[in-house]
Amino acid sequence: MNAFRAATRLAPRAAARATGSFQQQTASTAFKAMQQPVLSQRSLSSSPELYELGSVDKGYTADRIDRVAEPERRAFTYLMLSGVRFAYASTARILVVKFVSSMSASADVLAMASAEFDLSEISEGKTITVKWRGKPVFIRHRTGDEISTETAVPMKALRDQESDEDRTLKPEWLVVLGICTHLGCVPIGNAGEYNGWFCPCHGSHYDTSGRIRKGPAPLNLEIPPYKFTDEAKILIG
Repeated sequence: MNAFRAATRLAPRAAARATGSFQQQTASTAFKAMQQPVLSQRSLSSSPELYELGSVDKGYTADRIDRVAEPERRAFTYLMLSGVRFAYASTARILVVKFVSSMSASADVLAMASAEFDLSEISEGKTITVKWRGKPVFIRHRTGDEISTETAVPMKALRDQESDEDRTLKPEWLVVLGICTHLGCVPIGNAGEYNGWFCPCHGSHYDTSGRIRKGPAPLNLEIPPYKFTDEAKILIG
């Protein structure tokens, strides 16, 4: 009876110990099985060395230029690089020159920009009207009395204050644009209160120096760019 009771008490303990040892063995086996793929993955992830591939590119060693043994190849390489760069620079220069030339005025436009006139047939006291860039230009051969009269005019009597000397290259010759500075009309020569020019549109009076003396015009008659190419020839423009 006592033996049966002892066996009954010891049986659960033995079963528990057997179960525990089985679980430990199972866990150990599973842990080892989990470690095996990790180790194989680590071994696969590491890249092989260059010598392990079995095929090494020898091109760098075979084709490289020896700067000491083959100086002519180095010079040829420098020559080719310099030639290509020079060709690029020359092409860029030609393109820039052509682009700038295309924006400049053509020959016919430059011909219209200036005009030469003969003054030998203009007697004293007379005025001729010529055309320059589509605008009328008055050229007056002034007398000695007209020059002295305009030189003596005080500055305070002028609306647009300019001296007679500043408006002429030669005292006997006056060159002005024939456009009224009020509204762009063409004044009449040898007319008005000052025997210069008179604009009939709104009554502006100019003297024989082309300066505004009376009327609504705010400024003197404009002086175009000109120069004397000879004693009796003038180039306007």
